[in-house]
Amino acid sequence: MTTPISFTPPPGARAYSLRTARGEFAVVDSPVAAGVEPRGVALLLPGFTGSKEDFHLLHQPLAVRGYRTVAVDGRGQNESDGPADDESPYAQDELARDVLAQAAALDTPVHLVGHSLGGQIARAAVLLDHAPFVSFTLVASGPAQISVSQQQRVKLLHDALAVMTMPEVWEAILAMGPPEEVGGPARGFGELPMLRLRWLNHKPAQLLATGRQLLVEPDRVDELAAVSLPFHVLSGARDDTWPVTVLDDMAVRLGAHRTVVPGAEHSPNLDQPLPTAHALADFWDKYPQA
Repeated sequence: MTTPISFTPPPGARAYSLRTARGEFAVVDSPVAAGVEPRGVALLLPGFTGSKEDFHLLHQPLAVRGYRTVAVDGRGQNESDGPADDESPYAQDELARDVLAQAAALDTPVHLVGHSLGGQIARAAVLLDHAPFVSFTLVASGPAQISVSQQQRVKLLHDALAVMTMPEVWEAILAMGPPEEVGGPARGFGELPMLRLRWLNHKPAQLLATGRQLLVEPDRVDELAAVSLPFHVLSGARDDTWPVTVLDDMAVRLGAHRTVVPGAEHSPNLDQPLPTAHALADFWDKYPQA
C-alpha cells in the first residue's frame, strides 16, 4: 500500500493522477506563466529511485519561457501504483509503452526529457514510436550499462532487497554514508524524511527490475540516431554513473546538441536548476511545437 503522503507541488503547479490507456500515473503539471505566450509542452521522466519531485526546481523557470511541464512518476515509482512483487510490468518495453500512453493522454506533441534511467526508458519509447515527440533530451543518461562502480552499488541494493524490508534497506544505506545517485535512494527535492517516505513508496519489484536493466542495457545509440528527431544530451560537468566523456561521444554519434552544466553532477536539474532550465528552453525554442 502506498504510504499516505502529500508532496507539495511548486507554486502554480498542480499534482493529480493522469488517466491513460495504461492506467493512472501521478504527475506534477505546471502551466505556462500568466501573460506568457505558450511555446510547447514537455514530459519529464525521473531516474532510478527518483520521482517527479526531482523536477520541482525546473517548473517555474520553464513556465516563464512559455513551456508547460508535466513531470511523472513511472509505474511503481513513488505515488504511481504498481505491483510490489511481480517484476513483469516493469520490463523496459512495458515502461516504454507507459510513456507513449502518457504522451497520448496529454493530447499534444511533447518535448520528451528523461533523466538517467528515465532517459533509457524514454529512448525505448522513442524507438517504439517517435511520432508523439517534438524532441528528445537525455539528461545524465548514457548509451548503455552504468559504470562499474555504480553496477556494484546496484548489485548491493538488489541483494539487500532480497532479504530486507524497504525500511531496513533505507537504514542500511544511510549507515553506509550519503546516498549515491544510482546505487541507493537518489538525491531529491526535500528533506531527509520526505526522501525516506518517497523510498518507502517505491515498489520493490520496480527497483529490482529497473536496477537489473541498468546493469545490462545494450548500446542502442545507432538505432536512436536513425530516428528523425532533434536530440539533446545534457549533463553536469562530472558524473560517476556515465563518465562525461562517454556522454560526449554519445552526443557526437547522435548528432545531438550538447550541454554541459558547470557545477552540476548527475542531477543537473537539482544541482543547477536555472542553467539547466535555460539550456532546455534554448534547445526547445529551435523546434516549435507542431
